[in-house]
Amino acid sequence: MKVLFRYDCGARLRARLDVLAAEQLEIAICSEADDDGYARHMAAADVLWHVLKPVTAAHIAAAPRLKLIQKIGVGVNTIDVEAARARGVAVCNMPGTNSRAVAEMTLLLMLAALRRLAALDSATRRGEGWAAGPRLQEEYGELGGRTVGLVGYGAVPALLTPMLEAIGARVLYSARAPKPGARGEFRTLTQLLAEADIVSLHLPLTPETANLIDAKAIARMKPGAILVNTARGGLVDEGDLIEALISGHIAAAGLDVFVREPVAPDNALLTMENVVLAPHIAWLTPETLERSLGVAVENCKRLARGAELLNRVA
Repeated sequence: MKVLFRYDCGARLRARLDVLAAEQLEIAICSEADDDGYARHMAAADVLWHVLKPVTAAHIAAAPRLKLIQKIGVGVNTIDVEAARARGVAVCNMPGTNSRAVAEMTLLLMLAALRRLAALDSATRRGEGWAAGPRLQEEYGELGGRTVGLVGYGAVPALLTPMLEAIGARVLYSARAPKPGARGEFRTLTQLLAEADIVSLHLPLTPETANLIDAKAIARMKPGAILVNTARGGLVDEGDLIEALISGHIAAAGLDVFVREPVAPDNALLTMENVVLAPHIAWLTPETLERSLGVAVENCKRLARGAELLNRVA
């Protein structure tokens, strides 16, 4: 079975993939920047292991042997699912494989935004770290004692909630309905935005959730609140967020995802000291990749023997 893995693999991961030859998998590795190589390999691929760069209807049409698009992660918004369905190509994801990594990164961004870690690091390297003076007392703070609102309640919030509680934070969550057994206090989204000191997003990007956090939603947030997003950039209207960060209505933000990726060099978020940024890497750890490979290989085996696929979404 021919598998195309469109990802920029390091030496450690390449060595791990070499071992999979014993599983009767012929794995071609193609950088996400190599469009020509991608087109060439797709023409012969039975399976695509997809990470982030969009899979379009044209890509699917140009892959006559393709039987499975395996998302390495959860969100399938970067796959033309309808085009795959029309061609009879299965689409699968792997919920839970990256949840711990994302939960830990979310916690990290909350703390880094509260303590202005990026700006502090930069100032210290310039020899200016000791010159901030009384400003630190006005802008910095602790996570313990604050109210954190988690928008959406899936695997990541379920792992994140006890971490936050252990630090001493109060946790709220919003969902379509209260979740049986969920830790934290249920609120509607409107209620959560009004109560939370920190709002953290944990939703898929769909037509219903696009620009969920816009000027109207931001106006409902507490003055001086912090926004954290490790889900999808399109959940937030970046222009409205930038205005709120400039005005101070939102005191700080921790962002791992953006509307456009890579971020445009002229994006104002890149210049703001009250914003902590990461390049859509919350999910990416060696542990996540190992768990992901396990699911991806298992689905290849199931595809080969005509068995039911794991986590099929289309």
